[in-house]
Amino acid sequence: MRIPVSEGTIEGYLAEPEGDGPFPGVVVIHDILGHGEDARRITDRFAQDGYLALSPNMYSRGGALRCIRGVFRDQFRGSGQAFDDIEAARKVLIDRPDCTGKVGIVGFCMGGGFALVAAAGEFDASAPYYGFLPKNLSVLDDACPIVASYGKKDLGLRGAAAKLENELSSRGIPHDVKEYPDCGHSFANQMKPGMMTTLAKITGMSYHEASAEDAWSRVLAFFSEHLSERTPK
Repeated sequence: MRIPVSEGTIEGYLAEPEGDGPFPGVVVIHDILGHGEDARRITDRFAQDGYLALSPNMYSRGGALRCIRGVFRDQFRGSGQAFDDIEAARKVLIDRPDCTGKVGIVGFCMGGGFALVAAAGEFDASAPYYGFLPKNLSVLDDACPIVASYGKKDLGLRGAAAKLENELSSRGIPHDVKEYPDCGHSFANQMKPGMMTTLAKITGMSYHEASAEDAWSRVLAFFSEHLSERTPK
C-alpha cells in the first residue's frame, strides 16, 4: 500500500486480521537491511495474532544505499523525516474504522532504536528488539510502556539491557526488559541465505528460534495488556 506523507506517499505493507474488529494496531519498523521478506513475515504474524499491522519502508525515497545515512541521522537526533514517516503510518491505522485507536510500535536493530525514541510520542506501547539506546536519555521521560529484548552475545549492545532497565525503573515507566543469554544481534530476524547472511553469522548476527519465540510471547502479552483498552474516536 501507499502511506500518505507530507510530500506524497511512501511504500508500506499492510496485514489485516480476519474478522470485523475493531483491532489494535502495530507499526513494524524493519532492520538496517531494509523492507524485505522478513519485515513482511513479521507484519503478517502480528495480523495473525489479531493486530492491524503496517510496516513502512524507511528507504522509500531511494533505497538503502541512498537513504540509510539520512535515516540514521534522524534516529540519532530524535526527529526528522523518518519519524514523520513513522507517525504517518500510525495515523493510517488510527484513522481506520476497524482500529481501536490503540497502536503500538515494534522495531528491529535500526528499527529498535526508532521504537525506543518513538515511545515518547503518540504510541501506546513499544517493543524494541536490540535497539541502540538514544544518546539523550531524557527522551524516555514520557515514554509509553516498553517491552525490550536483547541478546547477551551482542557485543555492540553490551550492557544496553541493564542500562535500559535502570532508566525505565527510575522513571516509573511500565516495562519488561530481557537479555537472552544464548544469542546475539538480530536473533529474531530470519534472513535469506546469501552473502549478508554469511557475514551476519560470522559476526554473531543470526536467528535463534528459542529466544525469538520467547520474545514474541512476551511482546504479545505486553501488547495485550497495554493495547487492549478501546479508545473512543
